[in-house]
Amino acid sequence: MSIELFRRGRHVCVMFANLGHEGGDAVQSNQFLLVNGDTGAILDPGGNLAYNELYVGMSAFFPPHKLAAILASHADPDIIASLDRWMTATEAPVYISRVWERFAPHFCKPGKTTGRIVGLPDAGERLRLGTGESRFELWALPAHFLHAEGNFQFYDPVSRILFSGDLGASLGTGLDPTHQVSSLAGHIPRMEGFHRRYMVSNKVLRLWAAMVRPLDIAMIVPQHGAPIVGAAVGEFIDWVEQLDCGIDLFGVENYRVPA
Repeated sequence: MSIELFRRGRHVCVMFANLGHEGGDAVQSNQFLLVNGDTGAILDPGGNLAYNELYVGMSAFFPPHKLAAILASHADPDIIASLDRWMTATEAPVYISRVWERFAPHFCKPGKTTGRIVGLPDAGERLRLGTGESRFELWALPAHFLHAEGNFQFYDPVSRILFSGDLGASLGTGLDPTHQVSSLAGHIPRMEGFHRRYMVSNKVLRLWAAMVRPLDIAMIVPQHGAPIVGAAVGEFIDWVEQLDCGIDLFGVENYRVPA
């Protein structure tokens, strides 16, 4: 199922939400298509379960050879396990953290990624993608250890959408990923367990909160679960800024030889 998150003229952001269902064999995940004129980018294209619907959805906007970029927040299988098929079907380069640029080829047949992987520096980058009148900008924002060692989020300054990867994820049977969350309090039970385990530390969350708070963010869209909009955007930033997680919660009792 595709959900249009934003449209202004020929700039469109689309979320593909039900490519894997919570409670099934595979974790629910979202994939994203950003269209600008006759080109665009795919963000976190997902695994093979997601490929067909995302490919057909993209082709409704422009032909595959016009795809300007494949953007990966990190290198988990639910992010880029379908990379081999995208390398075959398109001519687009893959943007991923330099930490993972030599790991990503393991998803592909030998030679498929040669000359097509762009390693992003730790500091991030303002990416200028496409050509001519269809040229557009995306900001790669550092989000390292949230949760991966090399991790990026992508901010679209036109739609003001922050594609946040695993940060902001919500899980659980019965969750509707198409329902936008405008008040955070009732949504926290679907987020808390995931964030306490997958995010590395409160220090990193505080650094992230300080970075994104000045941005004009209309929507935070995670790779799992529901988009966060309106007042919930600021509420989410405030919530994670105070959240103990990851190594904050581990001690000697977690590192014992099993009896």
